Amino acid sequence: MEKSMFKFQVDEERCIECGECAADCPAGVITMDGKPRFNEEGGCFRCQHCLAVCPTGAVSILGKNPDESQALAGTFPTAAQMTALIKGRRSVRRYSDEKVAASLIDELLDVAGHAPTGVNAQNVLFTVVKERAVMNALRQEVMERLARLKESGGLPDGFIGQYMGGAVKLWQEEGKDIIFRGAPHLLITSAPKASHCPAQDTLIALTTFQMIAHAHSLGTVWDGLFMMALSLCPDLTERLGIPDEHLVGYAMAFGWPAVEYHRTVQRAPAQVNVVR
Repeated sequence: MEKSMFKFQVDEERCIECGECAADCPAGVITMDGKPRFNEEGGCFRCQHCLAVCPTGAVSILGKNPDESQALAGTFPTAAQMTALIKGRRSVRRYSDEKVAASLIDELLDVAGHAPTGVNAQNVLFTVVKERAVMNALRQEVMERLARLKESGGLPDGFIGQYMGGAVKLWQEEGKDIIFRGAPHLLITSAPKASHCPAQDTLIALTTFQMIAHAHSLGTVWDGLFMMALSLCPDLTERLGIPDEHLVGYAMAFGWPAVEYHRTVQRAPAQVNVVR
């Protein structure tokens, strides 16, 4: 059986009428009448929970073939492996000149696109610099614009002005890049301002990208200095192709690290407030 708009289908030969698809549907648009029944007029979230939860692969929606999904049994990392990844991740500020293959970047972005979004909006835009030459041109442009602001007295008072002024000084006098840290690539996440939670969605997406990047032995750094530069040169978003109606979440520089860490650090216990 099939419904036209959401293409909800049930393979009746596979279906064992367990009811898991109906029980797990967050929108409540699937009911059981022997076999699953789909409410075409309901508020389907397009989350594909029904496809994922079906033990026999009988359910399809949105034209997706469950046989083309990755089976999960035995594929998750162990808790110890996830702990090592989270605790062992460092902010990398030293990068090699080797660029990351475009195919690997595409793979990482595809994984990051699976990050959760509010109301399953799935509307985070990943703006990425893939080519070293493009990154070098962006680096030069940002430094030149900040230098002009500094020379004209246009840098603001306070820590942003101090950081940006210091970045210009190091670039001009030593050729040292503390804004992008010499990374060959940059990733910026943004989402429509009108969406339910654009700030949260963009940060979750970037965190997801970071973890899969480190799992591939890449290095990343949350680029707060570039965000400062962007606040002083807001028209750079247009130059980068980010839509005006988007909220810029954050930026992350990444690439192959020129440093290797050998152990986790030892931090103070997490601050925890237990509700009683």
